Amino acid sequence: MDSLLAENEFRRQVHEYCERELPRDVRRKVLGNLFLTKEDNLRFLRSLAGRGWVAGHWPREYGGAEWTPLQRFVFEEESMRCGAPWLIPFGVNYVGPVIYTFGSAAQKARFLPPILASEEWWAQGYSEPGAGSDLAGLKTRAVRRGDHYVVTGQKIWTSYVQWADWMFCLVRTSEESRPQQGISFLLIDMTSPGVTVRPIKTMDGCHHVNEVFLDEVKVPIENIVGEEGKGWSYAKFLLSNERILSAETGRSMRQLGHLKALVAGTPSDGVVDRAAFDRRIVQMELKLHALRAFCLAYARSMDPSQPPGVEASIMKIRGSELQQQISEATLDWLGSSAIAYDPADVHGEQATSPVGPADASGAIREYLHGRASTIYGGSNEIQRNIISKAELGL
Repeated sequence: MDSLLAENEFRRQVHEYCERELPRDVRRKVLGNLFLTKEDNLRFLRSLAGRGWVAGHWPREYGGAEWTPLQRFVFEEESMRCGAPWLIPFGVNYVGPVIYTFGSAAQKARFLPPILASEEWWAQGYSEPGAGSDLAGLKTRAVRRGDHYVVTGQKIWTSYVQWADWMFCLVRTSEESRPQQGISFLLIDMTSPGVTVRPIKTMDGCHHVNEVFLDEVKVPIENIVGEEGKGWSYAKFLLSNERILSAETGRSMRQLGHLKALVAGTPSDGVVDRAAFDRRIVQMELKLHALRAFCLAYARSMDPSQPPGVEASIMKIRGSELQQQISEATLDWLGSSAIAYDPADVHGEQATSPVGPADASGAIREYLHGRASTIYGGSNEIQRNIISKAELGL
């Protein structure tokens, strides 16, 4: 089959899944920009299981479908465009590939099936108060004592760890000449004594992120992935998987479509110069077309055996900034309707707002939460440094 025909056929299948199999109430909450519960996310994952799409990019021997990078991109884009949730990546996209690439046979047998079956939830223990984008500066220590490690330290901005059964964690197991050396990759049971989770409420009034305190937590030595001191290499491998999908073009397509429908159906309480606002929408649409063309060309040519180049950083920068521009324009159109915001309005089953359109609260939540998109996953300043070093030698 011609490659373009195959691409379009797969996109049609993803669209059909969203129309027929994605839970209706979950899709409604996504389209209204409402906060999703753990159960909402689990129901989404279970709805993918019948098609074998929970971990489509995994090798078949571990339960995946061996998607190409292009198929993976098409799935993410089309599903998010049509109202599917963000596929929270910590188990499927992050730790799973690390385990089946670098882990022991026992680790593969223990951890991969529950990830695939959505029976165990994972979180990512990377950032620390003094080591965010600069992970080499992490201070959390793991000291070997007999048949276990004793872990002490703190992680922060840990997304959805309040739901997690396990956390994969970067820890320092030795002091070496270079900061990147001496870092190891541990799997920590969240029920272990000494683990404390404290919520951090973000600007949208929702509970996305947390602090995690590790006070002499005992971790069996069989829970170290790969070799001691090689965690930096595994972390880079994981981040390369993360940044392949960082443009989130499907999300931008959905949000821009919502803005255009809002403009067509709701009088503005904030825009004075309609012609200028229309030009603003066209400019964002052109940016989105350019970004999609860039991402598709990259996905079509990408060698999955090689780490992503600076293209991944470009996608992250352009995608996150475009999302913020769309959400800002949406609030500008809403005008005074965007002033009143109660987080309780985005925790229900359907969109509701005290003033303006029913989905105004969801649009405000999208704007507030979206302020973090240029920070998480490696801040855009860091991404620009990556590009300058790779392309300009600076």
